[in-house]
Amino acid sequence: MTSLSNLKPRPGAKHRTKRLGCGESSGHGKTSGKGHKGQKARSGGSIRLGFEGGQMPLMRKMPKRGFNNTRFREGFLPVNIGRVGPHFEAGATITPKDLVAAGLVPNRKGIVKLLSVGELEKAFHFKGVAVSAVAKAKVEAAGGSVE
Repeated sequence: MTSLSNLKPRPGAKHRTKRLGCGESSGHGKTSGKGHKGQKARSGGSIRLGFEGGQMPLMRKMPKRGFNNTRFREGFLPVNIGRVGPHFEAGATITPKDLVAAGLVPNRKGIVKLLSVGELEKAFHFKGVAVSAVAKAKVEAAGGSVE
């Protein structure tokens, strides 16, 4: 019978810690796995991402042209219709503010979108939200509507 007193991790799940600088016979003695000299062998010796030893880095060499919309793009805030049911009464009109108040959507900039994961038992009227085609069919099949 399994109890707290005889629980063990699965075989191979735990490893011994690498013991550095404990003599040559340990396999990690002398230089402790850091090789000989150089910046990476020193304490605190790490180089930042993209650094190429003083040579002009590739990312600075590449031409930057055109417009990129990622900073201004409004992302979708997804909500599965299966999660909506327990938070609202049947026949309720649901707006994005209601979904934020219920804790189904984070309170940040973006377009709230209903997705079709789960089932809908009650009829709801959704206002001001984006809806996937399958989710819209499920809402209408339950007797609700989407504006």
